[in-house]
Amino acid sequence: MASTDPAHEPEEETAVETARRQLERAAAHLDVTESTLERLRRATSVYRTTVPLERDDGSTEVYTAYRAHHDDVRGPYKGGMRYHPGVTEQECIGLAMWMTWKCALMDIPFGGGKGGVVVDPKDLSTDEKERLTRRLAQELRPVIGPMKDIPAPDMGTDPQTMAWFMDAYSMQEGETTPGIVTGKPPVIGGSYGREEAPGRSVGIVTRKALEYDDRDVTETTVAVQGFGSVGANAARYLEDLGADVVAVSDVDGAIYDPAGLDTNDVEDHDERPGMVSGYDAPESLTNEELLTLDVDVLIPAAVGNVLTGENAHEIQADLIVEGANGPATSTADRIFEDREIPVIPDILANAGGVTVSYFEWLQDISRRTWTLSRVNEELENEMLNAWAAMQTEYENRDVTWRDAAYIVALRRVGEAHDMRGLWP
Repeated sequence: MASTDPAHEPEEETAVETARRQLERAAAHLDVTESTLERLRRATSVYRTTVPLERDDGSTEVYTAYRAHHDDVRGPYKGGMRYHPGVTEQECIGLAMWMTWKCALMDIPFGGGKGGVVVDPKDLSTDEKERLTRRLAQELRPVIGPMKDIPAPDMGTDPQTMAWFMDAYSMQEGETTPGIVTGKPPVIGGSYGREEAPGRSVGIVTRKALEYDDRDVTETTVAVQGFGSVGANAARYLEDLGADVVAVSDVDGAIYDPAGLDTNDVEDHDERPGMVSGYDAPESLTNEELLTLDVDVLIPAAVGNVLTGENAHEIQADLIVEGANGPATSTADRIFEDREIPVIPDILANAGGVTVSYFEWLQDISRRTWTLSRVNEELENEMLNAWAAMQTEYENRDVTWRDAAYIVALRRVGEAHDMRGLWP
């Protein structure tokens, strides 16, 4: 007889499998038609193309790229474009599904998209990365557009990548089209505060979760796995509120100071790779050891599937706030639920990225720039509105925070499908 212990269930779980399980859990609480659910279980389309690149030595390599479109019932597809050797079609579909729920939860008029190139950006020179990006923009032109699908930075890409992408698309269109991507440098139509936004939103919802449990942020200890753009900005936001950030990590390892680190002195991995694990701190840890520290708040902000059935019983944090996409497997999620450890889900916590991307898109199509203070004020309002909607479902239905977030999102998407109907 098969074991029913979740800790012994298979841990191999793709992003799309996780996303579908989360969809089914939310659907159990709502009156969503089976036809709508069947449409939401799969992507609307997945575009696969090849991207040839002339290397600096004159040789040619051909890379595979994907762009997954999950659902656009509420607006154009929106989602990141990553450069990573582990990019797969199924990963892009799963991440696109999460973008659908994230945009719906935030009540942003976008749908879910995601894409990537199967390449290790560390193997590319700056010139090669630019040529790859410009060719990618050309190859994706049939399926992207400022009112159709709007890419953004992701793993292995950054504001400069988006600048090249926008320029290539604009040259082909014969006019400057800043709204084709978000996450650009402000000098060419990007939004102030966009790069910091995912980490800032993690900080905002951590603050709200602590307030909900009547906990004082100034008496809170925090551990952050992944001190990149998201993790570093979340840590600095919370330290500014008075929290003690006692541990942070990069890909090479973690540092720990029970008295609290100066997060502004520790440069993040994007600013200076290797700085975190090489920082002069009282103790050094592995990334795995950081996850099991006895802290008030754990923020996994590195990669997916780091909280699993194998380590979920060892987690000592009182609260988990997901900075990365999909850091907890379904097995770990059930263990945390049994242990009554609240998990604030990624589709809310790191939604600052897509929210400020929406602000950037609005600025681009209106040709009007917002100040940083306005961006941060608008982001705060949107995060608090989404928190309130999630909290209502959490309290009324006696579900987990993750289920509550998905219920809000699925209800909005389902209602949009019902209202628009099905084209014959």
